[in-house]
Amino acid sequence: MQVLQVQLEIRPDPAEVGRARRWARSRLAGSGIASDEPLAETLVLLVSELVTNAVLHTGSPAVLRLSLPGATGEGAATVRLEVADASTRAPVPRCAGDDATNGRGLALVDGLADRWGWSAEGAGKRIWCELDRCAPPPPPAATPATCGTRTPATAAGAATPCAAPVCTAPACATAYEQPARTGPAFDGLAYEAV
Repeated sequence: MQVLQVQLEIRPDPAEVGRARRWARSRLAGSGIASDEPLAETLVLLVSELVTNAVLHTGSPAVLRLSLPGATGEGAATVRLEVADASTRAPVPRCAGDDATNGRGLALVDGLADRWGWSAEGAGKRIWCELDRCAPPPPPAATPATCGTRTPATAAGAATPCAAPVCTAPACATAYEQPARTGPAFDGLAYEAV
């Protein structure tokens, strides 16, 4: 599978969060992931949360990196997001109160990403998360009508339509059980620095 890796340098300025979101959207579109696809919306939110944490909590430049599946229509693939910063402090999820207006970033990452973690890197750290992009389900097979039987749509146990296809990717270990990757883990890696 071909993977495109792109990165953006982030200055320690809160305005960089918006720039990072716009940049991520443009890279997703170039990779064949539509901006209204649930994966794109989730990934842009995760970019916002991780870049905000790097800008607010380190006060130093950071690097945002995306590893995107090639636009080959291969179906299921993984999108990886990384933010590397110069702080050696471990990321610690906080328990924000009901009235708090911040402090939920890592809780959002934990709730939205399929996997996430962090690793010490030289004089800093790298926080990463991954989202599995699932292949759309095949269309239902046409079945001949059976005379005399009818299944009401509201019957108990009937499937309800959902806005996004259900992922059938194999279950993975939680972020806490998953070791951090420390090298190129993708075949056909392409690289673009901005």
